[in-house]
Amino acid sequence: MSTQHHQAATATPPDIRLVVTDMDGTLLDGDGKIPDSLWPLLAEMNRRGIAFCPASGRQYATLAAQFDAVDDGGMVYVAENGAYVVRGGAEVSSDPLEPAVVAWIVKETRRLVDEGGADVGVVVCGKRSAYVERSDEAFMAQVRKYYAAHEIVADATAVEDDFVKVALFDFGNAQDTTAPLLAPLADTHQVVVSSGHWVDVMNPAANKGAAVRRLQDALGVTPAQTVVFGDYRNDLEMLDTADWSYAMANAHPDVLDRARLRAPANTEDGVVRTVRELLGLTVRP
Repeated sequence: MSTQHHQAATATPPDIRLVVTDMDGTLLDGDGKIPDSLWPLLAEMNRRGIAFCPASGRQYATLAAQFDAVDDGGMVYVAENGAYVVRGGAEVSSDPLEPAVVAWIVKETRRLVDEGGADVGVVVCGKRSAYVERSDEAFMAQVRKYYAAHEIVADATAVEDDFVKVALFDFGNAQDTTAPLLAPLADTHQVVVSSGHWVDVMNPAANKGAAVRRLQDALGVTPAQTVVFGDYRNDLEMLDTADWSYAMANAHPDVLDRARLRAPANTEDGVVRTVRELLGLTVRP
């Protein structure tokens, strides 16, 4: 492990062209909000021709709504944990999930709830919308946070859309309850515990790292020109795409070990402070 691994960058990169950041636990503050300090930084990045890309398990509609005030039609988004990438409102790439797999997950989740007493809700994620069968407020509060475009349906297996992900929210411990349910898919699909309560199932080719590489190809950007920030295990592959890979101080131990550099915690405006330093801007206290 290098000394640099635990230090902030001390030299200004010659030519940063792309900044990619996870949202929850990374860019967002302790209240789950975008820090006000980001907006002037984005204006300066835009002036310099540096692309900014949120990369999240959230759906594209949610990310687009969060950045609507500053998106001039050219922003790039890595949504659904990498399964759906959009630039300027047009699809860059997507990794579809087979309808038969979606149906199996929905039915197995129903069985886990009905027979096992688990408190779990399933979100079927399509390109157009997210679909849920549960409608109780506790579950819907979690859905609304990540899926601005959503519909409550009687049967999620009967929905017609292009599926990119299935997300399960476990009111208990996702690692202990929900992840074992999905173990039969582990050899053929991406099964990612993306937080203490969420587990995502995606196409085996889908992850944030693969998505960022496709975005780099589309933009003509190299790893040496890329800065990445993350805090949880669904960010691991993404960290490998950038020479300037940062783990937040509050990150999961696996992320702290994988990243080359360390940024202050999300509660300390770590992303904005670090990018300002990299760009030679005054770092606000």
